[in-house]
Amino acid sequence: MMRRNRTHDTVKRRTRLFARVAMLAGGVFAVTLGVAFFFGDMGVFKYLKMRDHSRQLEQELKDLERTNAELKTEIRRTQNDPIRIEELARERLGFVRPGETVYQIVKDHKGDGR
Repeated sequence: MMRRNRTHDTVKRRTRLFARVAMLAGGVFAVTLGVAFFFGDMGVFKYLKMRDHSRQLEQELKDLERTNAELKTEIRRTQNDPIRIEELARERLGFVRPGETVYQIVKDHKGDGR
């Protein structure tokens, strides 16, 4: 069996076809890579969302640390400051010093405001 010689045009056609297939495959790969870059699990949009969440958590942590410091100060005052202890006893427990007169204002529950 003899093999036929390919003509110059056939070689050019196959070369162009191969180039087109390679370009198409490269284009599909580039589009897939672009979509994954923006919309994938670790894409740009996910990164931006995670960065914003991280900033929110950092702010929340700062707020909690500030609140924690305020509460620690309040605990120290409550344990050691006699003026604060008296203040809390008067507010929460209704303590009164001997000789003081306490006036209580009672709201009218009927809703007429008199």
